[in-house]
Amino acid sequence: MNIARRRLLAAGAGGAVLLGTPGVSHASSRPRLTHGVQTGDVTERSAIIWTRADRHSKMVVEVSERPDFKHARTIRGPRLSERGDYTGKLRVRGLEPGERFYYRVTAEGEHDSEPLTGSFTTASDAAEDIRFQWSGDLAGQGWGINPDFGGFRIFSTMAESEPDFFVNSGDYYYGDGPLSETVELPDGSTWRNVVTDAKSKVAETLGEYRGQYKYNLTDDNLRSYLSRVPMVNQWDDHEVVNNWYPGEILDLDEYTEKDVDVLAARARQAFAEYTPSGLGLHGARRMYRRISYGPLLDLFVLDMRTYKDINGPNDSEDGGLLGRRQLAWLKRELRCSRATWKIIAADLPIGLVVPDGSAAFEGIAQGDDGEPAGREAEIADLLSYAKRHEVKNMVWLTADVHYTAAHHYSPDRAAFQDFDPFWEFVSGPLNAGGFGPNALEGTFGPEAVFVSAPPQANTSPAGGYQFFGEVHIDAETETCEVALRDIDGNTLFTRPIEPTA
Repeated sequence: MNIARRRLLAAGAGGAVLLGTPGVSHASSRPRLTHGVQTGDVTERSAIIWTRADRHSKMVVEVSERPDFKHARTIRGPRLSERGDYTGKLRVRGLEPGERFYYRVTAEGEHDSEPLTGSFTTASDAAEDIRFQWSGDLAGQGWGINPDFGGFRIFSTMAESEPDFFVNSGDYYYGDGPLSETVELPDGSTWRNVVTDAKSKVAETLGEYRGQYKYNLTDDNLRSYLSRVPMVNQWDDHEVVNNWYPGEILDLDEYTEKDVDVLAARARQAFAEYTPSGLGLHGARRMYRRISYGPLLDLFVLDMRTYKDINGPNDSEDGGLLGRRQLAWLKRELRCSRATWKIIAADLPIGLVVPDGSAAFEGIAQGDDGEPAGREAEIADLLSYAKRHEVKNMVWLTADVHYTAAHHYSPDRAAFQDFDPFWEFVSGPLNAGGFGPNALEGTFGPEAVFVSAPPQANTSPAGGYQFFGEVHIDAETETCEVALRDIDGNTLFTRPIEPTA
């Protein structure tokens, strides 16, 4: 659905509608879908569909292989109630693989809402071309929705490729980053933010975390993109607070709630309510998961926050990001995978040094270029396991550091050598401050084959240093080609990777 059509529907849903008795408005009893529609975690035979209404109602979904919805299947979904902030999602099953589906969502009340429509393509069970995108970091460092800039216009650029799905690598919002109405730019011009109550302070309450999603979903570009491109969501730190870890007690004046575990629980509930992920459906509590896209691709979505150890020197024998159960799951799923490509969606890069203060580290690397220690030991264990069990064709994708880069890891350059060479690609931000580049740590032998970073820290989106990545897997050759692109769609770097048998 184009933006103009979406605005028309929104206007129609919000205005007075005359039914039956002339001169009597029934708008007060008609629900309205307030933040668009989305799909997520699409597989060969299922998809999760999401929406939000403005009042108590019932979610009703029609699904068809035809855009005119002839012979559509109707699925009555959950109640949209105050308990879930009037959000709702349902998993539609029984779909045919490799087909384009059209869906129409209505909020059923005393009178039904105006419908909103979208579309998605199921994963194929045969070898067919796959194209998907990834990035992260949205509305951070004081750079929110600026109508003069075109809002989150990178999503309009991304939509031109018509990807099969989008991996959001975390920092989908900045709960710790309030916005001001204006920011003066270095050239003397002014950046103007749309600001809501929820974006006027740090998020602490459940309502304030919900408000972070609502803010982003007021952007026309993002809503239009998500109505046509399924999303795979993971979280990073700013969905809660910068560089958080379980058990942390904040020493920040702007927070009245100091217990990060309390904040994380509220943010997690908002994540379950406002993303088209499986979290929260039928009691599902786990964020990490594998999503299969036929014989060519298995996507492994990691959770590097819920089980993270304390941000210290990062040299403890007990250190880690994934936790025992997630690491065991990842090893098992990688070993069992029969897909040509194993793409690992990580919310933190492997070899980039990300400090958290003067003597602590936020990420995997700690900058000593030596044998694996702390969180590096967990990654070393995984990589050596993959080599030992002949897990081939792993590619890592991430965001987090607010610039774009291509890293090649090789044992020939590494302090730790028990692994097969692999690529890691970094891309972002979507609409946030540009930073970098970070130093690379030599434990796993990374080489920065390509880097594009802004000339100064916290460069605004107007500076152009906003990035996304795009992956194309060719069905005939099985080549995985990764492209790093900027906000205008220019291809900055391309790397075709041939599969290893």
